[in-house]
Amino acid sequence: MKKNYEPKEKFVLRMQELLSGEQDVADFFRVAKTQPKKAIRVNTLKIGVDELKKKLVSKGWKVSQPFLDYPEIFIVDGLGPGDLGNAREHLLGYYYAQEITSMMPIIALGVKPGDLFLDVCASPGSKTTQAASLMKNQGTIVANDVSLGRIAILSANLQRCGVMNVLVTRHAGDALIDKLLKLGIRFDKILIDAPCSGEGNIRCSPRTYLEWSEQLLQSLGRKQKRLVAKVFGLLKEGGELVYSTCTHAPEENEEVVQHLLDTTDLEIVAVDLPLKTRLGLAAWRKHTFSPEMKKAVRIYHHDNDLEGFFLCKLRRRASGSKD
Repeated sequence: MKKNYEPKEKFVLRMQELLSGEQDVADFFRVAKTQPKKAIRVNTLKIGVDELKKKLVSKGWKVSQPFLDYPEIFIVDGLGPGDLGNAREHLLGYYYAQEITSMMPIIALGVKPGDLFLDVCASPGSKTTQAASLMKNQGTIVANDVSLGRIAILSANLQRCGVMNVLVTRHAGDALIDKLLKLGIRFDKILIDAPCSGEGNIRCSPRTYLEWSEQLLQSLGRKQKRLVAKVFGLLKEGGELVYSTCTHAPEENEEVVQHLLDTTDLEIVAVDLPLKTRLGLAAWRKHTFSPEMKKAVRIYHHDNDLEGFFLCKLRRRASGSKD
């Protein structure tokens, strides 16, 4: 029997501060009690988009492609329990089951063949395999995670998807950064998909309501700031970084980005995503953010019938540039 998890009062009050009026808040919590759409991403390292679509349709799956510019993104219906993970096409690595908002950081980052790309918190590999597909297995990806168990999952997914251009490392994020800095390695693109409180995942993981607390948000925010404060030094001049989370908490989002703006030579870059998005916050409680924060992206589940997300793209200025 499915448990009925309910949000804590402080969480409700925070969402009332973040959203735009009673109806917006009501829609947020109404959609939070529904199941998200099932989505997959075609692994173009192994199969073409049209070919996979024909295979899935022939199995009786209902397949739609919601974004003209990203035909590799499928929404699939008509599936029974376990069909998505047990399908032959999945086992062969023809697709990766991935929530659509989870695909947005790599789309925003714009990796391309030949790039040197660092994925700091890579497991289970959804974004790493997506990057490898866009890079056509050309260039180099350093995919890192701290947990041996998560490294095993990451490695299995890389193998299943036919990824050939990845070096897998196992370090705490700050330890990895220290090693790479000493080696003098600099990257074209970096993704920090930071461990977070997961407020954006309450549709598929309502237990998040039980584990949530403002103390947790503050603790995670401090860890995230320590991580991002180091990683920017690994970017080449003109290199780009995407910071992303699956939470709505400003402590883990805008406050972390503002810390980067205050302490580094990074600037925020506007992104164009195929979803309904909202601007980054101008202020939160006692904090006022840079006017540039409006270029950050907030994604709420009731705007797109997906999961919630936050991302911000930043670029390292060339030497001597302040504008």
